[in-house]
Amino acid sequence: MNRKVKKILTSPTLAGLAALALFAGVLEIAVATDVIPQLIVARPSDTFMAFPELQKEMHLFGAFWETLGMCAAATGLALLIGIPFGYLMYRDDLIGRAYEGWLAAAFAAPTVLLYPLFLVMFGRSHMTLILMGFIPGAIPIAIQCRQGLLGVSPTLLNVGRSFNVTEREMFWKIQLPAAVPTIFTGIRIGVMYTLVNIVAIEYLIDFGGLGRIVSEMYFRFDSPGTYASILAVVAVSVLFYWCFGRVERWLRPV
Repeated sequence: MNRKVKKILTSPTLAGLAALALFAGVLEIAVATDVIPQLIVARPSDTFMAFPELQKEMHLFGAFWETLGMCAAATGLALLIGIPFGYLMYRDDLIGRAYEGWLAAAFAAPTVLLYPLFLVMFGRSHMTLILMGFIPGAIPIAIQCRQGLLGVSPTLLNVGRSFNVTEREMFWKIQLPAAVPTIFTGIRIGVMYTLVNIVAIEYLIDFGGLGRIVSEMYFRFDSPGTYASILAVVAVSVLFYWCFGRVERWLRPV
């Protein structure tokens, strides 16, 4: 067998897709035989057949891009604020020790419950959704940025000093590449909570995006439509994870 073909057949991606297909097949049989009630779980075939109807009636693709855009805006804002603040906490140990615990406590709190306050301040608008997504996204980014920079091996720093590199070169060529895996762990966590908050607020206030479609289908007791719109939310998450994975490999190719 060709080595390239063998590599594709044994790839983790193909194994994951095969497991997903197997799960869908088992679920299809379980629902069709009433082992699982159709009122609770829709058959996978019915779920996929619901996509054209959702597009026709609810403009699913437009809602997909709307939610994706708001998540991208919230994530971008979280990166712009979270990474510099994480670097500040790293450079100033007093600030780091003073605020990291507070940030961790704030991250553990259900910030989605603040949405009535944001509705009063910014109205039923995209700004409310973006800011509600930004808050839980920036916190893990800042924390993991500090932890990643603190975790850089002293050996690497000593090697840099032995070559008399400048402080700027030390950061860009040694510290940042070494801290990239930890920083991107925070980014992935932040993206996950950003998406959850934005879709949750869309669901609660019935405003724009995929969350509104999930809400509409749920209150119609349309199980296939509900699960199809949830799959669209999962697609947003997968797209974000894939994009950040590519960026991480570009920043730290080895």
